[in-house]
Amino acid sequence: MFKKRVIGKTNLQVSELGFGAATFGNLYRPMSNEAAKASINKALELGLNQFDTAPYYGFGLSERRVGDALRTHDKASYILSTKVGRILAPCAKAQDKYGFCSPMPFEPKYDYSYDGVMRSFEHSLQRLGLSKIDILYMHDIGKVTHGDNHQRLFKIAMEGGYKAMDELRTQGLVSAIGLGVNEYEVCEQAMDYGYFDCFLLAGRYTLLEQKALATFLPRCLKEQSSVVLGGPYNSGILATGVRQKNIVPHYNYQPAPAQIIKTVAQIEDICQEFQVSLAAAALQFPLAHPAVVSVIPGLSSAKRVESTVADMQSEIPQAFWQCLQSAGLLCTEVPIPAAPALAETCVKKLVANAIY
Repeated sequence: MFKKRVIGKTNLQVSELGFGAATFGNLYRPMSNEAAKASINKALELGLNQFDTAPYYGFGLSERRVGDALRTHDKASYILSTKVGRILAPCAKAQDKYGFCSPMPFEPKYDYSYDGVMRSFEHSLQRLGLSKIDILYMHDIGKVTHGDNHQRLFKIAMEGGYKAMDELRTQGLVSAIGLGVNEYEVCEQAMDYGYFDCFLLAGRYTLLEQKALATFLPRCLKEQSSVVLGGPYNSGILATGVRQKNIVPHYNYQPAPAQIIKTVAQIEDICQEFQVSLAAAALQFPLAHPAVVSVIPGLSSAKRVESTVADMQSEIPQAFWQCLQSAGLLCTEVPIPAAPALAETCVKKLVANAIY
């Protein structure tokens, strides 16, 4: 069983390891309904209680599968999150796009308005076939995603979408709200407009990236907003490493650049020296920071659930983390899993010294 940590100022307690269900939308490859259900059953059996999905994942397919799998379980045994910010519009036929090999005949359209968020929430309840969503995230808002359209869409999101999400929270229809994004900067921007219980941040606080330490994570501590760390493998390179033949290592959804490959190779050398799994180190590292309540990798099978649980529970000596720091692969001030009690002090020193 996993320890549980509290989301923000709520009563929600989530397991330190969560379940990302983007794979349930047939991300990159098809999977069966039976495999999806078996993986969730195995996750619950092994103590995971946090499940994350979104309308975008397979254009409704992931939500349908997650709902079908969870419906037979006691509601008290799981915490469910999904997302708003896109409406699924019917289209003539299903198409493989955005990496999803989905049979669902829908096209995702961005809509961060008040009405769009309310519609998306209601549609998700129907697709899930469940009576309650615990955490509602606003999906993929940000400058990296929207480029020149960011300021226009962000204004709509904060003046309309946030208002709808806050109303749903006030009415008790959801227990927590947040952003589900790939860029921490937009989280800080959103914090100027209202209170978010949590942020599902993908890939921006990992063995390869710690810039969020400078301002974002300390602000989360100050405002009591929790961070759920998605994408702990940085699109796969921190799971596969860079030494396997016939595998192109990916970072940020693209083939990894030479400098990233070099850095991961150095981390792998130290992993080999200490007989530590690279994937285990990637999963355990973020949890040393007091603002981070859980990590959510994508899980695609019962076997993958079992191996990920084993990685989370494997023992990693403090000397391993110190070796990464000595080699310049981790900031010397970064909170490390073997000494989490020092985390807040480390963050304060990091900001004071303006390392980033």
